[in-house]
Amino acid sequence: MIRMDRARLQARVSKYFNRLVHDDLRIESAFLMLHSDRYDIHLNMADSQSGTPSPFRPYYVASVGKTFTAVLIAILSEHGLVSFDDRIADYLDDDVMKGLHTFRGKDYSREIRIRHLLNHTSGLHDYFGDKPRHGKRMLDILLNEPSRRWTPAETVSWSKDNLKSRFLPGEGHHYSDTGYQLLGLIVEKITARPFHEALSLHIFRPLGMANSCLLQHSQPDRKSELPISACYVGEKNIINYTSLSIDYAGGGIVSTSDDLLKSMCGLTHHTIVRRDTFEKMKDWAKFFPGVDYGYGIMNIRGTPIIMPRKYSSWGNAGSTGSFMFYHPRLDLYLIGSLNRYGYHRKAFRLMFKCIDIFSRCERR
Repeated sequence: MIRMDRARLQARVSKYFNRLVHDDLRIESAFLMLHSDRYDIHLNMADSQSGTPSPFRPYYVASVGKTFTAVLIAILSEHGLVSFDDRIADYLDDDVMKGLHTFRGKDYSREIRIRHLLNHTSGLHDYFGDKPRHGKRMLDILLNEPSRRWTPAETVSWSKDNLKSRFLPGEGHHYSDTGYQLLGLIVEKITARPFHEALSLHIFRPLGMANSCLLQHSQPDRKSELPISACYVGEKNIINYTSLSIDYAGGGIVSTSDDLLKSMCGLTHHTIVRRDTFEKMKDWAKFFPGVDYGYGIMNIRGTPIIMPRKYSSWGNAGSTGSFMFYHPRLDLYLIGSLNRYGYHRKAFRLMFKCIDIFSRCERR
């Protein structure tokens, strides 16, 4: 029988996490949760450069929110309201579809299917990451115009006007926040309600995620006494920027580590989507060496030299150093955030270190 040295695990994880935060003055606040039912482990930690940190404080999850958008589509598919293979033109208005995907002089917009948006194989541009033909990048616009509110239609229009499509639908992989904006619009079309209401009705409330909401669009069912954690781009704390309304279905969720754990348990225990539906979401496309992308979920797989097999896990991550993963062999959930743009690699290193420590604390 394999057991866990809990005291050793907590001491080692806490020491590493605290050192990571305090050795990097650019991390204002950080969160880390490790949970395993198999080993009866639940570590919920927070640290900051100043003040009294609380692990129950809500924080911005960035692209981890794409998992929730994909799960919404999956739930609607189980209700017979949509199919992963449907063409997006069946759900989106003509003004959104017009000129959406033009490649080498030909319009391929009506060949895009919902599954292409979900695993980033549509060939569409990425409003957040791609360099525009002219003018400022979207990140600069968001920082320079903090009071501007963006609608999904405006975001898609900006993308069409300023960015280029990459390849024919289904013939490559290019991460596309634009694609997830379209998925949000599709959810709204099918449900006849705003995206944030669909999130609450189909995911947050069924899973008891009372502290979660869509930033700049809704409030949680149970408002926290603690303010949302600061999130930095450079020297700017952007968490109260109205311009973050642009994230919408691509990553605009604010949540807590406890709520994110509920969402992951809903997937691993198949209480939010059926097992067969979740298997369909594992329609993997190559993302990075050793990492694939399915329907709103990343798969870290063992790859010789590049990615040791011991790190094999699935979940999602965001550009702000947010992460929400499950490690099947260890029955280990890893959840948290470093709350700083561009810290996704550092967040992965934190996760991998925690997996190393967890493995070493197993005892037979």
